[in-house]
Amino acid sequence: MTDKPARPVREARPNGQWKVDGKEPLNANEQWKQADPGLNVRERVESYYSKHGFDSIFPTDKNGRLRWWGLYTQRREGIDGGKTALLEDEDLEDKYFMMRVRIDGGRISTDQLRVIADISVNNARNTADISDRQNIQYHWIDIKDVPEIWRKLENVGLGTEEACGDVPRIILGSPVAGVAKDELIDVTPIIREITDRFIGDPELANLPRKFKTAITGHPSQDVVHEINDVSFVAVEHPELGIGFDLWVGGGLSTNPHLAERLGVFVSPDRVAEAWHGVCQVFRDYGYRRVRNKARLKFLVMDWGVEKFRQVLESEYLSSPLPDGPAPKVPTVPGDHIGIHEQKDGKFYIGAAPAVGRVNGETLIALADLLEANGSKRLAFTAHQKLVVLDIPADKVDAVVAGLEALGLQVGPANFRRNTIACTGIEYCKLAIVETKGLAARSIPVLDKATADLNLKQPIKLHINGCPNSCARIQTADIGLKGQLLPDGNGGQEPGFQVHLGGGLASQDRDEAGLGRTVRGLKVTAANLTEYVERVVRTYDSNKTDGETFAEWAHRADEELLK
Repeated sequence: MTDKPARPVREARPNGQWKVDGKEPLNANEQWKQADPGLNVRERVESYYSKHGFDSIFPTDKNGRLRWWGLYTQRREGIDGGKTALLEDEDLEDKYFMMRVRIDGGRISTDQLRVIADISVNNARNTADISDRQNIQYHWIDIKDVPEIWRKLENVGLGTEEACGDVPRIILGSPVAGVAKDELIDVTPIIREITDRFIGDPELANLPRKFKTAITGHPSQDVVHEINDVSFVAVEHPELGIGFDLWVGGGLSTNPHLAERLGVFVSPDRVAEAWHGVCQVFRDYGYRRVRNKARLKFLVMDWGVEKFRQVLESEYLSSPLPDGPAPKVPTVPGDHIGIHEQKDGKFYIGAAPAVGRVNGETLIALADLLEANGSKRLAFTAHQKLVVLDIPADKVDAVVAGLEALGLQVGPANFRRNTIACTGIEYCKLAIVETKGLAARSIPVLDKATADLNLKQPIKLHINGCPNSCARIQTADIGLKGQLLPDGNGGQEPGFQVHLGGGLASQDRDEAGLGRTVRGLKVTAANLTEYVERVVRTYDSNKTDGETFAEWAHRADEELLK
C-alpha cells in the first residue's frame, strides 16, 4: 500500500486587511470608496444634484457616498415585504431620502430643537423619529432641499457629516452627562474632543464598515456599550481614580457578538487617543473582502482580546495602558424615565414617546414648553426616549403636565416604557414587515391587558422588520424578528421569529446575554399582542421568587414559551 500524495495546501484568500494584504480593492464597494472618497459627494450635491434632481444622481453616489452625509434612499410605497429580497435598489427605492442628523451624546438646545422641527415640518412631511442612536431621522427628504437643510443645521452647530457610511458614526453618550448627581464623570468634553479632532478626518473616512462608539460616565451604563464597536464605561481605579474600562467588538445583526473587555484602564486624558487607536486598528486590520463579515467584531472574534490589546498598544498608542477593574453592576435604570434631581438642585425628567415616533409640530411645542419653564436643554437617549434638563423645582409639575399633553409619558406603563422598534417596511428598503405602527398600536393594548400583573422587573419588547436587528432583538426579553409566515391559504402574512430572554447589563441582570431561540416559535403580526400577553402571564404564574423574565425564559420548557 502506497501513501497517497499529500493534498497541496490551499492558500488562504486575502481578507482585504490593508496592513496584511495591501490596499487592492476586493469588491465593488471597496473600488468606488478608493476611487472617490465618500466625503467628496457633498460638492456634487450642492453644485449639481440639488439643481437637477434625483434622476441626476450617479448610482455609486446615490446608494453609496451619500451615506457619508447621512442620506439613504427610502422604500417606495406599496412594495410588499415579499419583494424585499427580490428587487434591486432602483426598483425598491423612492425618489426621496431618509436623513440622519448627527447629535453626538444626544444633547441639544431648544434653539437647535426648533431648527430640527422646522426642517421636519417644511422638508420632511412632519416626520422626525428619535432613533436608538440618540439622533433624529427624517423621511421624504428631496435632494433639491439638502443644501438648504445642511445650512440650517450647521448654523446651529449640527449636521449630517458621517451620520452613516463606513465611518465613525454618531457617538452615544450619557444623556444626563454633567447634570446627574450620581455620575462618576462628565463625558461631554471627551465626546467633544473626539468629534472635533476626528469626525470628517479623511484618514478615517474609509473604514471596512460602520464604526459605532459609546461613552458613559453614569453608573446605569446608559449607552448599551455591549453592542458597540468601541465603548468606554466609567470606573473607579483603586490607585488611579476615575477613568474608563475599554470594550471592543460589539454588534448584533445576523451574527451577534457582545463586546469584550480589553482589561485596561483609560484615564480621561487618554480616551481620545485610545478611541483613535481602536479606529485605526479597524481601518488597517479589519476585513474588507466580504461586507457582511467586515465589522470589527469579526476581527475581535478571530484575534481575541489579548492580541487586540497587544496590537493596539504596540502599534497605535504612545504607551501601554494599565490594567483596570470592570464596571460595577448597575443599580438604577439606564433609560432615565421619570423625575430626578440634578446635582445643581434643578431636575431632569425622562419621557417616553411611542417607540421614538414624534413629529416636527410636537418638537416645536416641546421647545415652547421648556423655554416657558426656564429650560433650554434636552437630550435623546439610546432607548428612543428623551430627557428634558434643568427644570426648576417649582416648574416640575407644569413640565410633567405639558409633556403628558404632548404624548410624552413621564410615568409610562411597562410596554410604553420598554418597547423599541426599527423603521420597518414603511420606509426601509431592507424591511419585510411593519414595525413602528404595529408597535404603537400594540403598546396600549398590552399595557391594559397586563395591568393586573404585579411585574417587579421591566419586560423589554423589541420589534424588528428584518433579520438585521437594528432594534436589538437579541438583547430584549422578547425580541421579534420580522419575516413572512404561511397564512394557511397558500399565501403569506407578516410575522416574526421570537427570541426570548436577552438583555444588557442592568439593575436586573449582572451581565449582557443573548436571547434564546425556540425552534418553530413564530407569531403573526395579527397575533402579536395575544402572544406577548400569553407568554408574560405564563412567566408571572411560573416564575420563582425574584426570578426575572430573562432567567425564566432560559430555563422554561419550550412548551411554556409558545
